[in-house]
Amino acid sequence: MSASQKHRRLLAEAVRARRKEAGYSQEKLAEKADLSTVFISRVERAKESPSVDNLAKIAKALGVRVRDLVSDF
Repeated sequence: MSASQKHRRLLAEAVRARRKEAGYSQEKLAEKADLSTVFISRVERAKESPSVDNLAKIAKALGVRVRDLVSDF
């Protein structure tokens, strides 16, 4: 597994865990972050690497800091 694949997997796990802690569906997170549900799904399945801007949107929608989502890197 490459470093980028590992990072995508760790980010996917962090986003999914924080989303579930917040009690949000993927649809609700997508709405709050102003992103598509398909995009959120792809991030959570480690198929997509979000830009810094989109990562910031996801973190804000979850009520956490970006560093909270990437702290396991």
